[in-house]
Amino acid sequence: MGELIIEELVAGALTEARGVFERLLAGHSGQIAAACRLVAASLKGGGKLLVFGNGGSAADAQHMAAELVGRFRLERRGLPAVALTTDTSVLTALANDYGFESVFERQVRALGRLGDVACGISTSGGSANVARGLAAARELGLRTLALTGEAGGEVATAAEVAVKVPSKATPRIQEAHALVCHIICEAVEAELCGGGNK
Repeated sequence: MGELIIEELVAGALTEARGVFERLLAGHSGQIAAACRLVAASLKGGGKLLVFGNGGSAADAQHMAAELVGRFRLERRGLPAVALTTDTSVLTALANDYGFESVFERQVRALGRLGDVACGISTSGGSANVARGLAAARELGLRTLALTGEAGGEVATAAEVAVKVPSKATPRIQEAHALVCHIICEAVEAELCGGGNK
C-alpha cells in the first residue's frame, strides 16, 4: 500500500468519524443525556449497572464497568457495575446448557434487582442474546438502556432509553459507543461526586 493511499485512508476514516460525532451531537444528545440520568439515578439510589454485549461490544461493556468500579476522572469510592461478559465459566455453562441466546438473560435474572440498570450494547441492534437480556430486565422491573447503531433493531426496542448511533459502519458505531460510555461515566461522577470536566 503506497503512502498516498494510506494518507487517504487515514483522512477518510477521520472524516467519517467526525461526521458520525457531529450527527450524534446534532440529533442524539437528548438520548445521551437521558442515558446519563438513568445510570446516575440508579447508582445514586444504591442500584448497580449490569452491562453486556458481544465481541467489541463486550469490550465496551468491560471498559465501562472498569471506569465505574475504578475511576474515570475523580478519586472516589468504587461504584457497582458488572460486565456480564467476563466470567467464562458462567458464559460457557449457560451457552452449553441453555443456548447462547440465554447467556445474558440468565445472568440478569440471577443478579438484577429493582433499582438496577441493565445496559445492552449491540452495533447491529440485532443481537438476540442482548435483546433477551434487556427484555428479562424489563420483566423484572429494572431500568433499561441500549446502545446500538442507527438501525436500532430489537435491542433498541427492548430498552426504555436507546442511543442509536447514526451510522451503519461497525467501527464508527463502536467508536461512538466508547464516547457515549465515557460521557455516562463523567455524568455519573458529576452527579454523585460533584465532579465535572477538569
